[in-house]
Amino acid sequence: MSRASSTDSEPTAMASFTSLGLAEPLLRSLSDVGYETPSPIQAATLPLLMQGRDVLGQAQTGTGKTAAFALPILHRLNIQSASTQALVLCPTRELAIQVAEAFQKYASHMRDFHVLPIYGGQAYGPQLKALKRGVQVVVGTPGRVIDHLERGTLDLSTLQTLVLDEADEMLRMGFVDDVEAVLKRLPEQRQIALFSATMPAPIRRLARTYLRDPEEVAIAAKTTTAENIRQRYWWVSGLDKLDALTRILEVETFDAMIIFTRTKQATEELAEKLSARGFSAAAINGDLAQAQRERTVQRLREGHLDILVATDVAARGLDVERISHVLNYDIPYDTESYVHRIGRTGRAGRQGEAILFVTPRERGMLRSIERATRQPIEQMSLPSVDAVNEQRVSKFLSRITDALGDPELAPFQAMIRRYKSEQNVSADDVAAALARLLQGEEPLLLPPEPVQTPRPERPRRGPPESGESARSAPPRVAPQEGYAMEAYRVEVGYQHGVKPGNLVGAIANEAGLESRFIGRIEIGDEYSLVDLPEGMPEELIAHMQGVWVSGQRLKMRKATARDELPSRGSKRPGGKRAGPGGPGGRGDDRGEGRPSRGPKPGGNKPDGYKSGGYKPGGFKAGGPKGGKRDR
Repeated sequence: MSRASSTDSEPTAMASFTSLGLAEPLLRSLSDVGYETPSPIQAATLPLLMQGRDVLGQAQTGTGKTAAFALPILHRLNIQSASTQALVLCPTRELAIQVAEAFQKYASHMRDFHVLPIYGGQAYGPQLKALKRGVQVVVGTPGRVIDHLERGTLDLSTLQTLVLDEADEMLRMGFVDDVEAVLKRLPEQRQIALFSATMPAPIRRLARTYLRDPEEVAIAAKTTTAENIRQRYWWVSGLDKLDALTRILEVETFDAMIIFTRTKQATEELAEKLSARGFSAAAINGDLAQAQRERTVQRLREGHLDILVATDVAARGLDVERISHVLNYDIPYDTESYVHRIGRTGRAGRQGEAILFVTPRERGMLRSIERATRQPIEQMSLPSVDAVNEQRVSKFLSRITDALGDPELAPFQAMIRRYKSEQNVSADDVAAALARLLQGEEPLLLPPEPVQTPRPERPRRGPPESGESARSAPPRVAPQEGYAMEAYRVEVGYQHGVKPGNLVGAIANEAGLESRFIGRIEIGDEYSLVDLPEGMPEELIAHMQGVWVSGQRLKMRKATARDELPSRGSKRPGGKRAGPGGPGGRGDDRGEGRPSRGPKPGGNKPDGYKSGGYKPGGFKAGGPKGGKRDR
């Protein structure tokens, strides 16, 4: 195993995507998304993978490794063939979706290109139809890929390249056996690229066994952010991004701000919408002539403009002391871009503010940014309606105060005195009418926020029903203090090959319930018992009945005393136990997901799944959705 390079986070000055020999359609796509120079992992691995070499890459998430393997695959692709030529294995369905979207983005100028994400929790129908039509690239989680291989619906005989993305994460989640099963099904002539943040012994063993004379590339991440920049994020849910941005701009005290979007078109659209709402905003992007860009920046520098809406490329090297805030309207594609973005504030030792909008599917990137920058990012709450309205009233009154100092008031005062005398109205009424004319059609105040009616607590389960065993069930051990638990029966057991991690992954993903709120798991021969928070919504339980695990439908229902397993509370062959949150083992073969790594900073109670998942004490609007992000 040879070592290709070990470098820091700064790309070589001479490196460019053009010099690496990428095909012209790929260069056009990279220009569209604002990529100018390759990151270290890209500069080191692109030439090797384009030559067909096996690669063992060590790099943190967010360093640009998706492009490092996606671009060579696309460069070597036979676009005239609809056969599967590349397979990417990812530990979670969120990452699989992100990687598939990255392929689509880089192939935007390649006609007849097809990529398919396959993962647990999604219906089989769309996946089967797409595979039958033919896709050149498949991105999937190990369990679902194994399912398709066993069904004969995924053919690897024409495979040219296999990528193992975040291999150490797949090891941590218990997927190594599945990964090895896939590796054993590869054709004799193929290329393998293995990427991992760390290189534990099992990953090294896989590399030695299945990779052929691989080049080893290690990237030492040195990404840091200035300590004088306060970093916050807003969890995008329940409110439109633009409305949320407007609230922040109205209440947050800032001198000048840069708002980052991913595309050139988005900069123009957002700048227009902000201008229509009364903010002094302009867009800068790669389509602007240099002279126009310089004039716009100068307006910002001189205080004639307060907000720039920019792409990464347009803001590169921008240095304006007035910039007190950077707001990431769209999360960046990698951690280095994030660091470059927020580096536009906090200059010369001044205090800076960085705000990041994060959607539920982007939480993995948020964690990557925190790891790479070695700084926590605190969650922020949007300004309330009352706070926004108070600010609007203050500004309105300030305009009146400024107008009172105008020396040209005398003619207007005479007209008001005449109007009061002729119409016999009070000065207050006249002032209110004039203020209404001044405000125009746009309402001055936001409407009150709807009152959230608390969900009534369900009564605790009473004594056993008639005919049930009178012996009391063992006490439930709640995984988080303050939540009572109750047992549920699922129709999958030891004889089906189920493991505790399978059930944790399925329930966590399908119910949107963090794994730390899943209690004891007892696996019997034919069925299993799982402790869940008391008061799970009936519609959610109904949904869980149809979820597949290890080839069986869960058919979840509340357990009765008759369902108690002999092993519950004692150990015996044929029964497996797991404490709260499961064993941290592999996720579900068909409902995979990364178990929670523990409570988030700032509180003990779960946020629940923001896009409509369950949390103890209530069910978020939207309900459970089977087959989320069905593509």
